[in-house]
Amino acid sequence: MGRKTTARLRLSALLLTAACLGTGLPSAAAADVPGRDSRPPASAALLDAMRRDLGLTPAAARERLADERRATKTERAAREAAGAAYGGAWFDAGRGRLTVAVTERRAAKDVRETGADVRLVEHSAAALDAAKGRVDKLKAPSGVASWRVDHRANRVVVDVVEARRGDDDVAAFLRRARATAPVRVGSVPGAPRTYAAGTVGGDPYYTGNVRCSIGFSVHGGFVTAGHCGRAGAAVRGWDGSDMGTFRGSSFPGDDYAYVSIGHGWWTVPVVLGWGAIPDRLVRGSAEAPVGSSICRSGSTTKWHCGQLLAKNETVNYSDGRVVHQLTKTSVCAQGGDSGGSFISGDQAQGVTSGGWGNCSSGGETWFQPVNEILQRYGLRLHTA
Repeated sequence: MGRKTTARLRLSALLLTAACLGTGLPSAAAADVPGRDSRPPASAALLDAMRRDLGLTPAAARERLADERRATKTERAAREAAGAAYGGAWFDAGRGRLTVAVTERRAAKDVRETGADVRLVEHSAAALDAAKGRVDKLKAPSGVASWRVDHRANRVVVDVVEARRGDDDVAAFLRRARATAPVRVGSVPGAPRTYAAGTVGGDPYYTGNVRCSIGFSVHGGFVTAGHCGRAGAAVRGWDGSDMGTFRGSSFPGDDYAYVSIGHGWWTVPVVLGWGAIPDRLVRGSAEAPVGSSICRSGSTTKWHCGQLLAKNETVNYSDGRVVHQLTKTSVCAQGGDSGGSFISGDQAQGVTSGGWGNCSSGGETWFQPVNEILQRYGLRLHTA
């Protein structure tokens, strides 16, 4: 029978028991509401991780977490208030405020009433998404790393690999992109790659000779990265025992998968803290705004935190496979972390896709948003 270690099982049980004692056992419907108001105090270990990775004192970290919770709620209200004039939103960590872009002055008053700051811009979020969609149809050379909608810049930002910026094929791609979208060019030091790895020890799951990481428990299994395995592939647990089967998988284009489990394995609404922090309960999947702090759990590099940098980014991996609608972060990752959990507070955000760099020298990582995966396969997130 496949199982997590006894210590982790006991900790998960204690976490679940504490949740039930503190709030009452939630109904299935209540458990799946993404924005459920759940604010347990930040643990000392979480505050230490934010100090290590974000340079925040405990007091500053607590203040930032509170500001980010308010910004998440404000973004939903502001989007509705702006209507078709909505131009995107971002969180300013220094000021603890959410800024919302609008294309029409008449929408500014309604948006300010939600508690957000307002910036007048040329292009709406819908127009930028459509422009990025046109760039998505272009064939990108390997010297082009990714492209995304940047609401703060009010442009489609195309990042190229620094050493390849002068390549003829990169220049040709940029000319075609500028002809179809309002483009700004950026750069990154290295080409992005996925984070699957060959079989090594640890607490992962395996398919064939590939090791990846579990993302989030759903009722009946878990979600993870699509490049880790194809539909029908068998999955083994950390101890090598039969665990389940890939029921759905999409890569490239997307990078997500659903694994159903059995053989004595079960799901719990917990993300492993790997001893760096206590294991985290998952209480929903409310999407955090750009600028928020975010943390990642993976079977190779364990627990690391950083900042949410951008959404709806198209990534051109070094092997030529392209993935759309990823979210970019400043969190590091390495081989074997693929599929692992990105979480903001107690809200599931997505599963690790790939990136550049490592956790020694630093880097950036992209994740596939979890809500898209849940909708695609009709899944229900397992929440506490």
